[in-house]
Amino acid sequence: MKMNEDFLKSMKEAFDLLRTKGPKEATAAVQRALAGNKANAGNAQTSPMPQSVNEWAQAWTQAQSHANTTPHAPAERTFDADTPGTFSTHTFSNSAGQRQYKLYVPAVYKSEPLPLIVMLHGCTQNADDFAAGTRMNEMAERHGFIVVYPNQSQAANPSTCWNWFKPADQQRDQGEPSLIAGITREVMARYRVDPARVYVAGLSAGGAMADIMLKTSPDLYAAACVHSGLAYGSANDLPSALAAMKGGKAHRSRSHVEPQRPLIVFQGDADTTVHPSNAAALLASFDGGVTTLNPLSHTAGTASGRRGCTVQRFVAANGVEAEYWSIHGAGHAWAGGSQRGTYTDPSGPDATAEMLRFFLAHPRAAGAH
Repeated sequence: MKMNEDFLKSMKEAFDLLRTKGPKEATAAVQRALAGNKANAGNAQTSPMPQSVNEWAQAWTQAQSHANTTPHAPAERTFDADTPGTFSTHTFSNSAGQRQYKLYVPAVYKSEPLPLIVMLHGCTQNADDFAAGTRMNEMAERHGFIVVYPNQSQAANPSTCWNWFKPADQQRDQGEPSLIAGITREVMARYRVDPARVYVAGLSAGGAMADIMLKTSPDLYAAACVHSGLAYGSANDLPSALAAMKGGKAHRSRSHVEPQRPLIVFQGDADTTVHPSNAAALLASFDGGVTTLNPLSHTAGTASGRRGCTVQRFVAANGVEAEYWSIHGAGHAWAGGSQRGTYTDPSGPDATAEMLRFFLAHPRAAGAH
């Protein structure tokens, strides 16, 4: 049965509700969409509405399949860089498909190799939006590094989410990881980049994909930042993704992956989109032979109107370090971000600055693979 555009629109609305409200509201929207679609098809034997997340997933898969056969361009959003460097658009292609990406090369770029940071946006965002919200271009100019923003395509995901929950997109040299790694290597080949200082960061679905990149390509990335995201191996389909996002029992086929590279995690403790328990899952591979050093309660920020936070620092037995920033009262947004971008919380601690501090203090050791 061919699905009409109204049904696809309804399914996209449901996916947006999943991100902004939660599974209950999203499921209700799916039920309405399926009911309307069956009525339009004149189906005399109407099957029951989806009562389980498996039916939810099946409906979404159908809608996404339809979207892939009738691609349409996302609404164009542009943001001014307000910096003197070059912010350019490029396209990378390989056997997994193609993605556009935005590249910021600071005016300070001369002859010395610079660090490279790969920034992965969240659902409904794009490269320009994420650059504006995180202020990364401004920081690139100030601190001297190159930054690249891969753009998820709406054909691959109608809400431009990175497909972190699909098995094919969780493996090295396959799917979206191969595209992101390919973009990273393309920039490294075209510009003077210090290979020991290549990092990856992301928000929400982009954060989940950042952890996938760190775990599947430890030879490429020296460290990662996951902001309001989920751990590699948290899901293998949409039902398990929903479970993980709600903080329930999640798929953990890769829960014993050893910590291979440093990781900094930011998570609002009032986040209703990605449950805060996912932060602990991100750091689970640091269990066993790990000591927690200097848990700090940052309350000074509250006096200046900024959110308080608790910071924990971990050092694994093999020397790999991690930090966990639990931000009190914060929801699903980039902490300390600019209101020029979406999903930002200007009252939070400056996640961009703290991430950069952590990254630049953790270059990949000589000879590390």
